[in-house]
Amino acid sequence: MDPHRDSTPSVATVEDLYRYLEFLHMDRAVIVAAAAYGFDNSATLDAVRHLGQSRARGVAWVHHGSPPESLERLRRAGIVGVRWSFPNGNPLDRRAAEQHLQAGISIANPYGWHLDILTSPDVIGALEDQLASSPVPIVLDYFGWASSVVQEGFRSILSLIKSGPAYVKLSEPYRLSKDAPDYSDLVPVVDALIKSNPDRVLWGSGWPHVSGGSRGRARTRESPNLPIDAGHLLNVLAAWVPDRDVLQKILVDNPARFYGFSPS
Repeated sequence: MDPHRDSTPSVATVEDLYRYLEFLHMDRAVIVAAAAYGFDNSATLDAVRHLGQSRARGVAWVHHGSPPESLERLRRAGIVGVRWSFPNGNPLDRRAAEQHLQAGISIANPYGWHLDILTSPDVIGALEDQLASSPVPIVLDYFGWASSVVQEGFRSILSLIKSGPAYVKLSEPYRLSKDAPDYSDLVPVVDALIKSNPDRVLWGSGWPHVSGGSRGRARTRESPNLPIDAGHLLNVLAAWVPDRDVLQKILVDNPARFYGFSPS
């Protein structure tokens, strides 16, 4: 793991992943590289290799100086996207954020990758025009970090998935909601996202539900994963989306098309 990581997650092996997929009755997985590894994508690539590219894809961490030959190796190994986070700052340095976004686009574009963006709705709103004209697809992770339909920037999220290049991933509601375990406070957000464009909505489990750092715990000391029931998360999704045709899109059709899997 990265020696500068902010926490040490518990072990989650590829054997655990096989059991997890079997438990959820899922055939395919998109492995999103963990922040604890920094820019070393070896664990992600190993998981994709074990499952095989007929069943798995990967989303990697890369940096501005990554040489083309290393990026090409990632592409051949099943990487289809890049995680791209934005520095926190209040007030937002808009010019710096625009340059940072353009750097990510420049990395992803030659390889046909998407950008998996990690930032708040207000930053998405500030970058809406640039995101709308992006030549690469955009995934707004963690509901676009929107916990309310009146949150600044939420209208920009809706606009981007309605007519722009963006998808939104319904992932890890437990990081946004104040109403566990059914996360009912997110229902208006989910309804608005689906109403805007059901063909641009994805789902993510967040497994293995890492807890991150905590006060008083050394960052090199293992942190237990959050006690999240993945089966319950799927049941919550089914309650949010009672229309079975829309649920089919979110869980099967949209990810198969977007991540490049063969049709079911």
